Amino acid sequence: MGRKHSQLFFTHDSQEISASSNCLPPIKSLKHLADLTETSYRDLRKIITRQSPEPYKVFRIRKKSGGFRIIAIPDESLLKVQQWIYRHILSQAQPSPVSYAFQKGKSIRDAASVHCGCRWLIKLDLYNFFGAISEIDVYRVFYSLGYQPLIAFELARLCTRLGSLTAFRHRHRWEIEGNSTIISQYQGQRMGHLPQGAPTSPALSNLAMVAFDRKIMNLAAEEQLTYSRYADDLSFSTPLTSFSRELAKDFIHRVFRLMRTYGQSPNMTKTKIITPGARKIVLGLLVDGEEPRLQKSVRNHIRQHIFYLNHSDVGLQKHAQKRGFLSTDGFKAHLDGVLSYVHDIDPSLAQNYRHQLADVYRLV
Repeated sequence: MGRKHSQLFFTHDSQEISASSNCLPPIKSLKHLADLTETSYRDLRKIITRQSPEPYKVFRIRKKSGGFRIIAIPDESLLKVQQWIYRHILSQAQPSPVSYAFQKGKSIRDAASVHCGCRWLIKLDLYNFFGAISEIDVYRVFYSLGYQPLIAFELARLCTRLGSLTAFRHRHRWEIEGNSTIISQYQGQRMGHLPQGAPTSPALSNLAMVAFDRKIMNLAAEEQLTYSRYADDLSFSTPLTSFSRELAKDFIHRVFRLMRTYGQSPNMTKTKIITPGARKIVLGLLVDGEEPRLQKSVRNHIRQHIFYLNHSDVGLQKHAQKRGFLSTDGFKAHLDGVLSYVHDIDPSLAQNYRHQLADVYRLV
């Protein structure tokens, strides 16, 4: 799996990502990958050249904070390839230790726990997190794991998508040496991004942020701040009484500059400085005490859903429409996400809610 000279390359700082195993599968060519995944070489080629019909089923789900989140589910053939890539490659790679999302053995509770008992808390959010991670960022991940440039590029294309709002990116381009008709078919002005809904996207988002996390860790350490990242949520805290609002504002500006360096943007509406004496909440959990605690509002939110789902005059379809969801599937996905969150904190409570919902869904 050594790196060989290729006509396709991208010159930029590479990630430094370690794998838990030195036995990542060698991939000699796209045809070899098709054989490994038992899929059609022709289909893979069409996806990589962006010539195939949309290989994703796209729908929207309402975000709790307002607006909609675009979910893109790969078709059967692409799903099979992405699942193979995740199982055999991405699951072997190690994300940053301060990253807590999308990993076995780590949870929201773990991410919140490191901030328990803090005096000062800073909360930041990355805007359009998955959409801001481009196919070049994904290419860097596969290249850093040891795959030759052309294979890394093809893997990146298989794990990214051209959305309707995908930007024309002029700052970074794929570069070509020599004359290659094959590579020229891969060129395009529009740059793909990570689709939220693909099985490879969560792991790739963590791995694409390794260098960013390292820089932020160092920056936080200078101010004696504890840093954690859960997907697009960044939290910083300190037990020091000597910290101040002025120091917090200066630190935030420095983090914002680093965000932009790595192609990310801050969600200004979610930037918060929580001072001593104010209630401290990280990822929806209270961290004022020694252990993270679930907020009462979360329990009430789920109970309200269950009440209306069981109501003879409402039911699943009417309730989903009333809450602004475009489909019952979107509503179910939202509620399942809430219950997954509760499960990280209180597994028995989440199981009880799931049993109640299973009874409701069976009646639909």
